[in-house]
Amino acid sequence: MADEVADGFVRVRLDLSYDGKEFSGWAKQPSGRRTVQGEIEAALRTVTRSETTYDLTVAGRTDSGVHARGQVAHVDLPRDVWAEHEEKLLRRLAGRLGHDVRVWKVARAPEGFNARFSAIWRRYRYRVSDHPGGVDPLIRSHVLWHDWALDVEKMNAASARLLGEHDFAAYCKKREGATTIRTLQELWWERGTDGVVTGTVRADAFCHNMVRSLVGALLYVGDGHREVEWPAEVLAAGVRDSSVHVVKAHGLTLEEVAYPADELLAARAVEARNVRTLPGAVLPPADGCC
Repeated sequence: MADEVADGFVRVRLDLSYDGKEFSGWAKQPSGRRTVQGEIEAALRTVTRSETTYDLTVAGRTDSGVHARGQVAHVDLPRDVWAEHEEKLLRRLAGRLGHDVRVWKVARAPEGFNARFSAIWRRYRYRVSDHPGGVDPLIRSHVLWHDWALDVEKMNAASARLLGEHDFAAYCKKREGATTIRTLQELWWERGTDGVVTGTVRADAFCHNMVRSLVGALLYVGDGHREVEWPAEVLAAGVRDSSVHVVKAHGLTLEEVAYPADELLAARAVEARNVRTLPGAVLPPADGCC
């Protein structure tokens, strides 16, 4: 299936970041709550003096409270609107958007580009402090306080057992008709000079609550409440385990989204829409976040 842009329109890529604290997630909501998508779409409509709202497609739909440093989205604009506003669009958006969301780059996208389906991986980081005094007040909105000392070596040993392609149903919030099969490419932890423990997780895609559930399980290993083998045992069981705690959103940041070379974008978008299965499973593609 080709990812065609309608006649008379131009596909535009937006690179952006936001502090998720005051947002009810990425996706706009009928309730009128403040969301990142809603904020940017409203700003686009205003600065282009358009009567139409142009819908954004995003690489990863983040939950309420989750931050992003390297988010990517696309929007299809009428050719005449793009021609009129191309040179000044970035500065005008900066003047219209709230200070907790920034668009850093606006450019015409290569042929075949789709912010969601052309992506080959997404990389997140989760930050935790186990300092007995709590979290530095200056970073408290981006770091979780865990009231137990963490053993990073044990957390890395447990993380290594989760890598590869698996059905992550045990770590995902179930959505009707959505697959939970994912390829976890990278998962590791390190303690910085400031004492903050940072987990890096990279996958081709994530299902709902997957990252925060994995973090919750690995924190239990790090603080000694569970053995190193336990997260992999939960994964193998294939069902949600009530012992797996979904950690708070504010420690999570989408850091980067990667795409293939321009000539491979369209093919990747087609591949990403294909049904993904493991032996014995027949499931449709998913649309999730973390």
